[in-house]
Amino acid sequence: MALGLPFCTACGAAFEPDVAQPPILEERKVVTALFADLVGFTGRAEKLDPEDVRRMLAPYHARVKVELESYGGTVEKFIGDAVVALFGAPLAHEDDPERGVRAALAVREAIGELNAADPTLGLRVRIGVTTGEAMIALSARPSEGEGMAAGDIVNTCSRLQSAAPVDGILVDETTYRATSTAIEYRDAEPVAAKGKSEPIRVWEVVAPRTRLGVDIAFRGGAELIGREQELRLLRDALVRSERERAPQLVTLVGAPGIGKSRLLFELYAALDDDPEVFANWRQGRSLPYGEGVSFWALGEMVKAQAGILE
Repeated sequence: MALGLPFCTACGAAFEPDVAQPPILEERKVVTALFADLVGFTGRAEKLDPEDVRRMLAPYHARVKVELESYGGTVEKFIGDAVVALFGAPLAHEDDPERGVRAALAVREAIGELNAADPTLGLRVRIGVTTGEAMIALSARPSEGEGMAAGDIVNTCSRLQSAAPVDGILVDETTYRATSTAIEYRDAEPVAAKGKSEPIRVWEVVAPRTRLGVDIAFRGGAELIGREQELRLLRDALVRSERERAPQLVTLVGAPGIGKSRLLFELYAALDDDPEVFANWRQGRSLPYGEGVSFWALGEMVKAQAGILE
């Protein structure tokens, strides 16, 4: 707007007001990317009417979105029959790599269920999962088709997806190291990806490791110091439960690394060394994601006691 005038004094055209563009908010974060793509769908779509293509993709898009978001993922975009999702952006969790791999397994299982419900679909999928640093646009709106992440892990994820076997899931080394205790893998041939100076080490996902209520690893070390009172309280609660034939609830609260798991180890060791105490030790954890997890920990312990595998 010149000199504060709303119109040009020469031609009478209205001036466009100066609108300040909002600043782009970005943050460097470690995230897990998931790239899933249907196998051979482009060739099938070429021979189909657009309405038939839409009919096939609509349930796939809806189901995949539900599965990804149930594990805390953010669907960044759908590109035809491909989907890109992020775990750790905009909200980060301590187990984002595991969430990403479990979401990939859930997507594969969901596609099998879609095929079972409608055999004419015949959907097959390839999935890649990578973990690493990326620039995250905090102001991006994925629902409007705006990209959220930029970085090498997104490109690498696309390359792993292309190299994955049909109905297979490939992960990079960072994801593998972060999830190898919770997910079972098999070795796979390194991927010679376009634009990469060296082949990428990859692993193929097999299945989640069977849980028998032993998630907490029992490892001793130096002598426990300064926790005698807490250990005594745990022992007293156990004795009271045995005497009164009633359950006891004990809650341990503390910052990470303060020694909660170690205290449980000491209780386990004390019970194991006491010949007068007979106890079946079972463990379970409550998942921080998904639906129907209110009694997940109890369910794991019951399955462990009954010997029910996943």
